[in-house]
Amino acid sequence: MSGSGTGDPALQIRGISINREKLPQDSYLRKIKSINSLNYLSFSNSVTFFVGENGSGKSTLLEAIAVAYGFNPEGGTLNYNFKTPDSHSDLCEAISLVRGERRMRSNGNGYFLRAESFYNVATAEEEYDLPMHFHERSHGESFLALAQDKFQPGGLYLLDEPEAALSPQRQMSFLIEINNVSKAGGQFIIATHSPIILSLPGAEILSFDDGRIRQVAYEDTGSYKITELFINNRERMLERLLN
Repeated sequence: MSGSGTGDPALQIRGISINREKLPQDSYLRKIKSINSLNYLSFSNSVTFFVGENGSGKSTLLEAIAVAYGFNPEGGTLNYNFKTPDSHSDLCEAISLVRGERRMRSNGNGYFLRAESFYNVATAEEEYDLPMHFHERSHGESFLALAQDKFQPGGLYLLDEPEAALSPQRQMSFLIEINNVSKAGGQFIIATHSPIILSLPGAEILSFDDGRIRQVAYEDTGSYKITELFINNRERMLERLLN
């Protein structure tokens, strides 16, 4: 998917390019094959999924896109400016965004969700005296409540492994929210391992495996194949795994 296409101009982000000269020579980012081989990536769909094994670069790229756009590295809306010790990479300094015709206001709809730092975002919500009260709910309830409250038509939503706190049933509810908002003009870029969330009809799926970013079909994702193999051959798989 590293091509010269410019993407859909109706989206908030229609493409990204990477200038690797801005990365330090000793940066670990140069060792991530999928990112190191990327020149230009276009977005032509309101929902794009990033898939791949751990360490393939999907979350690193998603995070860099979010920070380059103006989101807090920890997550939240464009207005969140709280800070904890830096955990994001330098890739955001090397990324250039090609923005579409639709722009968000600084206080407009949009959200960056990182599963690993959601606790910090929930704490910031309380400090900002916002009405969500995430700490008073379970992790899964908080995630779903966030989607139902924050996902609005016309916004940009960058989500890193949202399934981490969601049961399979809640993932289906989450899928409904993504579907409704994307059809109303919202754009989603989501890094996920969930075969449930990945099943959204019409979404574009980009695999980061094999050292390059390429479009794949739902049935060709590792998440789908492994889940299908395990469910259809559970006893045999368990015997091989555990013995």
